[in-house]
Amino acid sequence: MNRKKATIVTYGCQMNVNETAKMKKLLEENGYDIIDDIHNSDAVFLNTCTVRGGAAGKIEGKLGNLKTIKNSRNGNLIIGVTGCVAQEEKEHLLKRAPYIDIVLGNQNISQLPEIMEKILDGEIEHAVLTNNEDELPPRIDANFGDGITASVAINYGCNNFCTYCIVPYVRGRERSVPLEDIVADVRQYIKKGYKDILLLGQNVNSYGQDFTESSEIKFSKLLDEICKIDGDYWIRYVSPHPKDLTTDVLEIMAKYPEKIASNMHLPVQSGSTEILKKMNRKYTKENYLKLVDNIKDILPNISLTTDIIVGFPGETEENFLDTLDVVRKVQYENAYMFKYSIREGTPAATMEGQIPEDVKQERLLRLMEVQNESAKNISLSYVGKTVKVLVEGPSRRNEEKMTGRISENKVVIFKGDHSLKGTFVKVKIVTAKTWTLYGELV
Repeated sequence: MNRKKATIVTYGCQMNVNETAKMKKLLEENGYDIIDDIHNSDAVFLNTCTVRGGAAGKIEGKLGNLKTIKNSRNGNLIIGVTGCVAQEEKEHLLKRAPYIDIVLGNQNISQLPEIMEKILDGEIEHAVLTNNEDELPPRIDANFGDGITASVAINYGCNNFCTYCIVPYVRGRERSVPLEDIVADVRQYIKKGYKDILLLGQNVNSYGQDFTESSEIKFSKLLDEICKIDGDYWIRYVSPHPKDLTTDVLEIMAKYPEKIASNMHLPVQSGSTEILKKMNRKYTKENYLKLVDNIKDILPNISLTTDIIVGFPGETEENFLDTLDVVRKVQYENAYMFKYSIREGTPAATMEGQIPEDVKQERLLRLMEVQNESAKNISLSYVGKTVKVLVEGPSRRNEEKMTGRISENKVVIFKGDHSLKGTFVKVKIVTAKTWTLYGELV
C-alpha cells in the first residue's frame, strides 16, 4: 500500500518549529511520508506566525498557490492552517478562504490524525479546532529531522502584554509544564543522540510562577535538574524577559559551563526608557544596562544577542539614539532588528505618532550599521582561539567543508569529513567575517 505524502511549511518562531516537529511525528505514525514539494503532496499544512505583518502576508500568498493546486486536482488536496494565525482568526479564516479544510490552534495539534481521518471519510467537510488555549497540550514525541537539535517547550502563553505583541491574545496565559515531564523529554532526546537541546517559552524566566505559592520550582531549579543528566550535549533557551532574569539563573549557568551554552538571547526592543514604557516592557534603559553588567560579571565569556524594534509609535530621534547607545555599550554578538509593524488588536496599533515608513527604514539601516560593526569586532576576537564546535553537516556552498556552531551560537566553517556530523570537535579559528568564523580541525 502506497503511503500518502504531506508537507508542512513553517513560519515564525522556535515554538512553531517545535510544533511542526510534533505534527511530522503524528503524520508519520498515521501513514504519511513528509516531503518538501507541495505539488506532490496529499496534504499541506501552513504552520503560521502572526507576530509581524510580513509573516501574515507570506501566508496569504502561499494559500493562493495551494488554492490553484487544489483546483487543478478537483479538490483532492487537504489544506490546513495551524499556528498563531489559526488561533487568532478561527472561523474567520474559512470565510476568507473556504477551500481550507482544517484550522488547528496551537493547543490542538494532538487531534490532527483524528480530524484528517474524518475529512477523508467524508464525515465532515471542514474542521475548526482552536479551543483549550488555557490548558497544557498533551506531550507529543517529535521528529526534528536533523538528529542534532531538539526543542522542548517548558511553558506556554504569556502574561506580559507588551503593547506591540499579539502573542498573549492567541497563545493564552502562562502555563508551566511539570518539571518531571520536561526532564523526561530532555533525557529521551539525549538518549536518541541529540546534542543541542533548546528550551522554549515565550518567557522562560517565568517558568514555575504559576505553580502553587509554596512551590520552590523555578527556572534555575529546572536548569539544575536537566544538567544532572549524563551525556555530551549542551542546553540553550529562548527567550528570557529582562525583568524576570534573576541572579540564581546566572549562577546555575556558571556552575555548568560545559552543559549550558555560553549564549543568551536578551531582547531589549528599545534603548529608550520612554519607548520601553510605551511598550509595557517594565524595565528602563538603566535597568537593562545594569542587568547586562551583572550577567558579564558572573559569566565573563557570555555571548549576548537581542531583538530590537525601530520606529515604534512616538519614537523620536533622541529615543532612537538611546537605542544606538545601548547597542554600542552592550556589544551584541548578533541582533534581530525589525521595523515596527502594526498588529491589529494590540494597543500600539492605535497609538498616536505612527512613524512614516521612510523614517523607519532609515533608522533600521543606521542601526544595522552600528550592530554589524559590533558583530565584526567580536568575530575577529575569535581568531587564533580553539573552540568546541557542534558539527551540523556539510556547508551548503561547498560540500568539502563542514559547518557547525560554537557554544556562543556563532557559525564555523572548516574542512572535514561528513562523518563528523552530529559530533563535537575542536577547531582553531584562522579567519573571521562579520557573521561567520573559518577554521581548521584540530
